Amino acid sequence: MASFVTEVLASSGKLEKEDLASKISKMSRKVEDTKEEVCDMINKRYNEFLPSLQGSEELMLQVDAVSKEMDALKNCIETEVHQNIHVAVTEHTKLKQQLEKNTIIIKMLEHLKEFHSAMEQFNKALLEKKYVDAANHLERARKSVDSLKGWKTSHLPLLTSLSSELTVQRENLIYHLGDEWKRLVIWKLPSLKEPAGQKSFLKVALTLSDDCRKDGEPKPPPLLCSVLQALAVQGDLQHKIKLFSQVLLKNMLKPLVMYASLSVMVSEQQGEGTILALQCLEENHEERSTPSQVYNKLLLVLKTLHSHLLDVSIEDKKLSAILGELIWEEMSQCIIHECLVYSIPTNSSQLDKYSTVIKETEEFEKALKQMDYLQGDSTDLIKYARDVNCHFASKKCKDVIVAARKLMTSKMHNTVKITPDSKLRLPKLPAPSSGVKLKQEDTKEEVTMENSKQLSAWSLRLPACRISESVQQLMELALNTLCEAVGSSTQSALQLFFTVRNIFQLFYDVVPTYHKESLLKFPHLAAIQHNNCMYLAHHLLTLGHHFRGHLPQPLSEGVATFVDMVPGFRKLGAQCFLAQLNVQKAELLERLSTAHNFCNLDDDDNYIAASKAVRQVIHQLKQLGTVWQDVLPVSIYCKAMGTLLNTAITEIISKVMMLEDISSEDGEHLHTLCQTIIEEGPLVFIPLAEENKNQKYQEEVPIYVKKWSTFKELVIVLRANLQEIVDRWTDGKGPLAVEFSSSEVKSLIRALFQNTERRAVALTKIK
Repeated sequence: MASFVTEVLASSGKLEKEDLASKISKMSRKVEDTKEEVCDMINKRYNEFLPSLQGSEELMLQVDAVSKEMDALKNCIETEVHQNIHVAVTEHTKLKQQLEKNTIIIKMLEHLKEFHSAMEQFNKALLEKKYVDAANHLERARKSVDSLKGWKTSHLPLLTSLSSELTVQRENLIYHLGDEWKRLVIWKLPSLKEPAGQKSFLKVALTLSDDCRKDGEPKPPPLLCSVLQALAVQGDLQHKIKLFSQVLLKNMLKPLVMYASLSVMVSEQQGEGTILALQCLEENHEERSTPSQVYNKLLLVLKTLHSHLLDVSIEDKKLSAILGELIWEEMSQCIIHECLVYSIPTNSSQLDKYSTVIKETEEFEKALKQMDYLQGDSTDLIKYARDVNCHFASKKCKDVIVAARKLMTSKMHNTVKITPDSKLRLPKLPAPSSGVKLKQEDTKEEVTMENSKQLSAWSLRLPACRISESVQQLMELALNTLCEAVGSSTQSALQLFFTVRNIFQLFYDVVPTYHKESLLKFPHLAAIQHNNCMYLAHHLLTLGHHFRGHLPQPLSEGVATFVDMVPGFRKLGAQCFLAQLNVQKAELLERLSTAHNFCNLDDDDNYIAASKAVRQVIHQLKQLGTVWQDVLPVSIYCKAMGTLLNTAITEIISKVMMLEDISSEDGEHLHTLCQTIIEEGPLVFIPLAEENKNQKYQEEVPIYVKKWSTFKELVIVLRANLQEIVDRWTDGKGPLAVEFSSSEVKSLIRALFQNTERRAVALTKIK
């Protein structure tokens, strides 16, 4: 109402502008509408509320009654029905457990019945020799026992007895099968006490019995098939065939491969069967069988076994395939190592003929595949046969290294004479390829154009000397091996070429070590070793050049060279001979050390000792001359002997110069001893009869003995007077001044002459 009054008051200012009558009419309608709404609301709020309240109270009473009934029913369910349900469930569970137990017992009884039935049928089949049926029945019995063992809740006392019975009967079946196998397959083997060898294998025989075979029956006989299938059912076939394969390999197949004189004879004997026996071929004296002979002997054995024993299918697999898997790897390796290895040619010219062996190997494997012994296409045997080039190179290299080592460890003192005209016997080689030939021609033209002067005829020639015969043979071995590399495949050529390098490297490493003591002990061998090394170094300079154009790439492009080894061999030879020279020097000095420093030679004992020492030195030099003169080149010989003689006289000069007082008698004795060396020392340089043209070397002793002139001057001084010494000094320009210093000459004068005015005057002139 307030809102209505407010509206009326708000519009009071607008009465003039609006139609008053229409406003009043509208207001009247709104008042009526409002009155109806208010009345309707009041009527609903107060007039209809009490009946609804009464209805609700009645409903509440009904709800209370129903609730009481529900509580009573609930109490009834909790006290009676729940108890009855629990009892029912317990009874149902017990009934279910009883039912399950009864079901298990029924199944166990069924398995027991099955076991008993299978064992009965097994015994019957075993008596009738129906081995396959017996094995199947025994397998049924085993499955029944396994099923009984599968229930962990079962603890039948009978179960242990059943297992024992099953084991006993299985062993019984295996025994019968083994007995039948031994009767059908009979081995005759040598005694274990007898030493293994070709003669012992002559007692080996294998009999495949045909007692159970009727005329016209296929091979193998049904009884044998039955035995084999029964063994397969029992899981013992693989073991039985494995044992058979081991005996077959050891006593028949391998001996046929290893011994060329053994062969196999197959015979049919009435009442016994088929017999395979090893026999000896007296007419065959070869050490090794050819691959063809080996393949024929093995195929005869394997074909006989296939037709009489192994042509049986076990679980869709031929018995021959089972045996083949067991023996093939070992048998093929035996063929490779005992036959094919020895059939590899030792000469490249025989390689073309080896295709026959490859074809025979392929035919051998083809025959084995037809009988199911062999599965697959690629085997180690055929791979080995086809890789003949590689094996040829390997075999050749091995033989070469063995031969080279034998030469290196042989005696060195067997020598041959080498002259400047000596040449290697180089083989005739095929013409190189056109490209290489053209390149060589171009190079030849360039050399001709650049070098108009010809080299000396003595260029690249070895001086006359002696070398070991074994080293000459070693060089021939290297040449032959390089010839084998010419025309070979790239791989073979590389292998052969580097084997030749290995020969020389082996010489470098082995000879100084193997002959170490001898090279230090024997001067003769040290000189020979020096020559050997120089001989090898000389030929290694041009060896690669001779063969390079005839070898495949990359050898033809410069790899084929031995020049890098030359300095090593020269150094090796020089070191060996220098070590021997040092030994000889030490011996010379040792001998001279017994001369009591050449003092007081007027005493007989001292003179005898000094004289003996000088004679020993001369003797040692002569002995070395005898040993070395025909061995070493002339120039090397002269240098070596000059070095040793120089060592001896240098030591004598040193000892004499150390003397502070030399009496006239001492001077005479010293002069005598030194004169002996001057007279006999050059004799070691006298040439051999065939070396007279080289006599100039021996005549030029001062060239090789640096202290020779000094020594001669010392000898002159020992017997000269003061004036002669002064004359030879000649104010520092004479021959004496060339060899000695003024202090050394003064020292000699003081030692030789007493202190007089004449000596003082002479000393003043030495300056």
